[in-house]
Formats: sequence, C-alpha cells, structure tokens
Amino acid sequence: MKEGVLYILSLMLFCVGCQISQPQEKDYNMDKRLEKITLGGGCFWCVSTCFEMLKGVSSVTSGYAGGMTEYPTYSQVSTGDTGHAEVVQIEYDPEEISLSELLDVFWFLHDPTQLNRQGNDIGTQYRSIIFYRNEKQKILAQESMKKSEGTDLWKGKYVTYIEPLTAFYPAEDYHQNYYKEHLHTPYCSAVVAPKIAKFKTKFNFKLKSEYKK
Repeated sequence: MKEGVLYILSLMLFCVGCQISQPQEKDYNMDKRLEKITLGGGCFWCVSTCFEMLKGVSSVTSGYAGGMTEYPTYSQVSTGDTGHAEVVQIEYDPEEISLSELLDVFWFLHDPTQLNRQGNDIGTQYRSIIFYRNEKQKILAQESMKKSEGTDLWKGKYVTYIEPLTAFYPAEDYHQNYYKEHLHTPYCSAVVAPKIAKFKTKFNFKLKSEYKK
C-alpha cells in the first residue's frame, strides 16, 4: 500500500515539474530571438523613456560606452575625461520592430548635426553615436543615417559616429527609469517632458497600448 502511495506521489510531482518547465522553455525561446542595439543621443534621461514606450521593445538600460575607463561612474563620465558617451542599450524583438524603425526614432529624438552636445548639454559624453554589434547592424546604421540626412528632419550634415561596441556599462540604479521617478524636477519638466510629448504625437501608432493617447 505504502509503495502504491509513493508511486502516485512521485507521478504527481513529475507532472507538476513538467508543467513548470514549459513556460520556462517559452521564455528561453523569447529571449533567444531578442536583439540589442546601443545608441547615444545626448542625455540618456531624455531618450530612454521614449524607447521604452515602443511596441517590440523589451527593455531599455541607461549606461555608458565608447570610453577607456572600466566601470565608470556618472560623476566620472560627466567630466568628459573617460571618453564614454551616455547611451541607452535597447533590447527588442525584430519580429515586432526593426532596427531601421528604432533608428528612425533615434534621429527624431536628438539633433545629429550637433557635435559633442545636445542643446545646453555640452561635452563628448553627449555625442551622437551608434554602437553596432555586427556587420549587419553597421550597414543598416550607415544606410539609415544617409536616408535621414537626405530628408528635411534636420538642417546640416550629420556628425553621428558609427562604431563597434566594445563594452557597455550600465549606469547607476537611480538613472534607470529616471523620468518616471523624477517627473517634477526642473530638468524633466523643461527638457524631457516636451520631447516625450512630441515623440508620442509623431509615433503614436508604434506605442504600446498603455502609452497611447
């Protein structure tokens, strides 16, 4: 009798284990198809929130790339001496949103004709830059830049750098979701909020449902 009960319990545990493993396999497959691109378009507080709103974007991480200093801090990067740029690393599903579409948003969100600055944010840490991970991304970035430069979106020659990514360093925790946590600070009210409003108007059809008007 005891052996029969133990057999039934073992069978039940095996079935529960099978049920638990199924969604894990699904999550693995979803992660496997996600791709990443790293973009610098001035202060990362300004651009991160907009990219998070797009359908197909899984995550956006503010951070630093392109410099010599390992594991830099915000204070170090702000001096302009590390060589790093403020960037956002975007993880996305190419079946829902393409790299070309993300780059269309990138060109809209900042002025790529300004060298080492965006508005009143001045320094090499605010440079316009695309960090690619493979040859395909490099070619798409070059083509997208040429296409956008040929429009009337911005007047002047684009000074955006297109470089291979060597390392990405996530910024401190308080920089992640910065706008949502600091809505009423002067910088967010005066600089970030107007940019988000223009973005939502322009790309409303690409937004996740919770962000649509």
